[in-house]
Amino acid sequence: MIELKTREEMELIARGGAIIGDLYEAVRDRIAPGVSTGELDRFAEDFIRSHEGAEPAFKGLYGFPGSVCASINEEVVHGIPSDDRILKEGDIVSLDTGVRLEGWCSDSAWTFAVGDVPAATARLLEVTEAALDAAVAQAVPGKHVGDIGHAVERTVKGTGFSIIRDLVGHGIGRKVHEQPQIPNRGRPGEGPLLEEGMVLAIEPMIAIGTWRIRTLDDRWTMSTTDRRPSAHFEHTVGVTVDGPLILTRATSPSLERHPPLP
Repeated sequence: MIELKTREEMELIARGGAIIGDLYEAVRDRIAPGVSTGELDRFAEDFIRSHEGAEPAFKGLYGFPGSVCASINEEVVHGIPSDDRILKEGDIVSLDTGVRLEGWCSDSAWTFAVGDVPAATARLLEVTEAALDAAVAQAVPGKHVGDIGHAVERTVKGTGFSIIRDLVGHGIGRKVHEQPQIPNRGRPGEGPLLEEGMVLAIEPMIAIGTWRIRTLDDRWTMSTTDRRPSAHFEHTVGVTVDGPLILTRATSPSLERHPPLP
């Protein structure tokens, strides 16, 4: 069942979402060669809890041990943060986290370059972020879930990259994961109808090589089977008659955005 939210409830979700946006602003200067994902996780938890009433929505969710999922290079999602996972020059790292505030959840992911990255990896980040932008633009009443996935496909088509097929976005609200599921592939006009009040976590996951993934021995981390890099960008978005309402924006965003695709 899809649960619709009022504008007031969206505003509550946006309060938690802004904490995530501000976290990503604050953490980007800490992402450097020699830093561990365990350090990033502790910084994120402290940052979230420094806001009155806010708590990491992922910590303990389904038994997950961290406050953030920290996924390096070929790791698509659900990387477990660890002091043994050390970033190095040329890596990319996806940070995916949620905040629970006043009973409402928000969820966002961003993929960061660690120093200078290869040209193909930089292009991957550009395309994946552009896919998020295109998908978010479809989150308006009267469209369908299939329009969101189609926008991702349209953006990725011709790049040589692959859309991860076995992972999806989702509705979000009182729980981190609600209906509907939001695949990153689809046909216009198909799937559930988008209505005023829906809140969706839209999250393209794109890989340089194969779309096929496997779960590692830790039973959490999902990696591309060819071990080539993947990227992940995500926003929590409210569907409104005034257009898509991004609920996970930073208070004063200054993250460098990639240039628009030609």
